[in-house]
Formats: sequence, structure tokens, C-alpha cells
Amino acid sequence: MQKTPFFSGKAEVTPKNLGEAIQQAIEIEIATIPVYLFTYYSVNRVPDQDAISGALAQELTRKGMETPEANKVALRLSAEIMVYANKIGATIMSVVMEEMLHMSLSSNLKQALIGQPHLTGRSPSVYPACLPGHEPEFDINLAPFSLDQLMTFLKIESPDPLPETTPLLKAIPYKTIGQFYDMIEKCLEKYDKKLRYSTDRPQLVPGRRYYANNNIDTVYYDINHKAQYMDADDSGDLVHVVDLKSAKKAISQIVEQGEGNTGAPGLNPNGSVDCKPLNDKDYDDKDKKELSHFEKFALLYCEYNELNEKFAQYGLQDINISNYFVLNVPTNPTTAKYPKADKYPEGTIQAVSNLLNAVYTYVFIMTEGCYQADENTQYEIFMFGIHKTMIFILNSLCGDIQGLTYTENGQTFQATATFENYPFGLMSSPKSQLIELYNEAVALYPTISYLAQRFQDLPDVRLTDSPRGK
Repeated sequence: MQKTPFFSGKAEVTPKNLGEAIQQAIEIEIATIPVYLFTYYSVNRVPDQDAISGALAQELTRKGMETPEANKVALRLSAEIMVYANKIGATIMSVVMEEMLHMSLSSNLKQALIGQPHLTGRSPSVYPACLPGHEPEFDINLAPFSLDQLMTFLKIESPDPLPETTPLLKAIPYKTIGQFYDMIEKCLEKYDKKLRYSTDRPQLVPGRRYYANNNIDTVYYDINHKAQYMDADDSGDLVHVVDLKSAKKAISQIVEQGEGNTGAPGLNPNGSVDCKPLNDKDYDDKDKKELSHFEKFALLYCEYNELNEKFAQYGLQDINISNYFVLNVPTNPTTAKYPKADKYPEGTIQAVSNLLNAVYTYVFIMTEGCYQADENTQYEIFMFGIHKTMIFILNSLCGDIQGLTYTENGQTFQATATFENYPFGLMSSPKSQLIELYNEAVALYPTISYLAQRFQDLPDVRLTDSPRGK
């Protein structure tokens, strides 16, 4: 398990260690992003309903149900699976978007009070990993969708402390992410007259379309084919941090989006999920249109069990419904562990994986660059760099790599994104290295040739000095 050193000594945020505390907050947010993204890309949001319905009808008739009734039940169950699979994707992506917003909000806070936030190379380098400073420790894995993975998500977003185990040292310890941000906020309040907020250093601010509440990946369609958007318009936005009031606004938004703002409880004392009525759940917006991250994941957890119960009513309790929409991807893969791909030249998976990791890392390089750029350059970096990279390059490559397969211990897996920190060299620009990696990958995997111009169009952003823990 990776442990990130930040501090030694008292578990307290003071003006002396404030910069390190905010950097720890940034890295807590970053640690969640690859985990959520990995699980998102393990889900087939639009599985083949005809295939699902046909297989279920056959199983129901085998168990003695008349064919017309079996077809009717199979169609209904397959429709519920289709809705649920699509809802999983919309839910997780809505949380990913807000985690990236939280990274920017905490980066704004550091930029205002201390200076340059450090983002590049701060994703966990080893899995299982852990949230920096969280007590108790618990494993977070790059793993496909499952109830176990949902439980990990619930632990990450829990508004209540988890049962105790061994504490993590060399970081400011905390029981919940909200508690950690509360320590930062108390420091800001206590030393407000001594702290100075910079209004000159660039931040990612509202009003420039840097953050959008919803996109095509955060919507799903219910059983009546009605669009359901996961994010509410009033749930939050970027905040320009210039004083204590705006700093507290940024912090409260991060906490409320993750844990909620009405004080609803988290996991049960025994660690189980309370599938309570929807009106007892916690929201992150005043109009109660968007659930907190914790409640979004709790709802997915409970709905999965409800689906299992419906299958059991028809004698289908032995069916693993995840098999209908979860791809057969490995847990905690690394590029170095990918072997020769079946039906593809040796090195193909590694080449595409290296490219994908470089693209993922370049998103953080560009985000760091936004905190050094003037207003015009910042807009170009974000809208033509970060935004288009996430939508048109990273998203595409995450799908393309899954077209490559390999066999390990007699089992065939689909390759998938590993979300590793790519070690860009200093002798040339990261963009030029990206293009070299693309040329190497496309020579082995022509499927990705359509991305050539996308790489050429990326802004050229240099590496910044990002010392660990500063």
C-alpha cells in the first residue's frame, strides 16, 4: 500500500504547515480520480439487450416457465439491467467531474494562500493505495465495478468515521475528508488576520465555462426512456479564492458534494449500507436535486441488491448480473505487467498503455500550467487542452485499448487503462513526447489513427517543478 509522507508531529493545521496541509487535500482529491475512472471504464453502459433477454428467457423456460411468460419477464429484467448499467456510468462520471472540480478548488486555495499547487505525478503509484492520512487505512484498488468496489467508494466519501484499525503516520490524520477540510478551515479562521490572500496569482475561476455540471456522460435514461441528469445546476462551481469568505465557500462546496449538507448518517455501525428511503438521504444542493457522492454510491449499492432480489424471485439467484455489463478487465494492472497480446504483435498493449498514461499525466501538466498562465493562455490550455483531451483523446483511448486482449493463467482479459504517472523526460516538451508515443502506438495499433490531428492540436505546456509534499 502506498503511503505518502507529508508531516510528522501533531495532527494540527497551522500557518506553518498550511501549504503542506492544502497539498495533502489536493492529493486526497487526486487519489480518487483514477480509481473512479478505472471503474467507470469497466462498465459497458449499453450492453446488448437482445442477448441478455434471450439468455434470461432460455434460463426461465429451462426452470419450467411457459415461453410467452418467460419472454415477458426476460424483457422486463433485461430493461432494468440496461437502465442500471447506464446509471452506473452516469453516476460515477458525475462524481469524477466533481472530484476534478474539488482538485481545482483546493488548488485555488493553495494558489491564493501559498502559491503553485502541484498536481503532476501525484496519482497513487502503487495499488492497493490509500487516501493520504485517512484513519483507519483501507485499500483502494483499480478494480472493475462490483459491490466491493462500491463499498470502497462509500468509505472514501463517508460522512462518518470508519471502524478503527492501524493509523497512517507521516500525514495529518483524519477520520473523514470533511473532518480534514474542517481542520484547514479552522486554521484559516483562527489566523485570518495573519494570512494574506494573493489576488495576482492565476486561478481557475467561474464564468469562463471551465466547469460544466453535466455532459453526455452524466446522463442516463430511466425505464420510461426519460433522460435523468446526475448533476444539479445549483450544486456548485469554481470559486475564486480571495479572502476567508471565498475560501470557506470553496471548502464547504467540496465537503457538501462529497458527504452532503443535511447531516444524514453514513454507513451503519457494523459497516453495512443502510438502504433507507430516498427522502432520508443527503443532498449537496439546496433544492435537493442532486445527491451527495456518498448517497449516489449508496443508491447504486442498494439498487444492485434490489436487482438481485428480483432475479431471485424467478429462481435466477445463481446469476451474477454483473456479467451482463461489467467487462472482464484485470484488477490493479500496470503497463509493465501486460504480456504479449493474443492476435496482436508483441508490445502493442504496452505501447497503447504508455500513450494512455502519458495523456492522463498531461492533463495534470496542463492543469498546473493554468496556474502559471495569463488569462488568454489559460483559456487556451483549458478549453483546447484539458477539455478536449478528456473528451476526445483520453475517453477514446480508454475504449480503444479494450479492443486488445491477453491471456493470463488460462483466463482472457481485456486490456484497460492503468492510469499511471508517466515519467516525461526533460530533454523535449511533453507534447513532443506525446506525439512520439502516439506514432509508436499507431504503428502497432492502426485503430487509433483517427486521433492524429487531436494530438497535433494540443497546446504545448512545459513541465513545472513539483517537489513532493511542498
